Amino acid sequence: MTQAEIVRLVKAFAALGTWKIRLTGGEPTVRKDFIDIAAAVNEVPGVRRLVFTTNGYKLPDRAQEYYDAGLRAINISVDSLRPGQFKHITGHDRLHEVLDGVQASFEAGFESVKLNTVLLKGLNDTELDEFIDFVENKPVSLRFIELMRTGNNQKYFEEHHLPGTAVTEKLLERGWRVRPRIEGAGPAQEFEHPDSSGTIGLIAPYSKDFCKSCNRLRVSAKGALHLCLFGEGGYSLREYLQSDDQIEELQEKITSLMSFKRSAHFLHKGNSGVREHLASIGG
Repeated sequence: MTQAEIVRLVKAFAALGTWKIRLTGGEPTVRKDFIDIAAAVNEVPGVRRLVFTTNGYKLPDRAQEYYDAGLRAINISVDSLRPGQFKHITGHDRLHEVLDGVQASFEAGFESVKLNTVLLKGLNDTELDEFIDFVENKPVSLRFIELMRTGNNQKYFEEHHLPGTAVTEKLLERGWRVRPRIEGAGPAQEFEHPDSSGTIGLIAPYSKDFCKSCNRLRVSAKGALHLCLFGEGGYSLREYLQSDDQIEELQEKITSLMSFKRSAHFLHKGNSGVREHLASIGG
């Protein structure tokens, strides 16, 4: 989608009551017009919180630029706190750069800094205590994400899937407690500890009633509305994004499509829909 199409889309959603917008990917910051898009979206009436998810690419140098564009919350992928294991998992020896980016985000003034860690049996599951200790003196929210099955990762999933209960048991064992859910919160179950500056969240899509509190819709870079991350496909909105006088028609289309949103995914049955990999639509 072009910047103009994205802004029209956000205007339609904001007029329908949506106030939190996330820019994600893939890696959203590789778009040359990312800063311009963020600044334009931030100016849309009704948008109260503009968030983005990143792998930390050039974050130490660009954190202030992102903040100045209106971004106020950031999610950063950190799948290991051990340099060698980080390189093994991601293919890049960049842990130091990413952690410098975390610090740069604090210094830039971001209101919320979250770290996303995909749970991987045999790869980072022995680091649970290290991750918990890491947030003790940092005002971050570390979120463990249960590995999800997609169309092209069956073998990897079978080798490395670790149930989210492993995290819950570890946290409760160390005196953490469930935190009350706040307005606009995503799917994570949050935990807090009286002696920790940071918090820890758990996104466990295979848990009972995971979809019950779902409040997310996704629109792909090609302008398709996806009602579920693991749905059967998207509904193209491109024809309604071509001019500013289509906003009302776009709103009607979005509202009508909501009736097709399912009450739950079918991951527990081994059905991940048409999703070949999560990089195609974001988390």
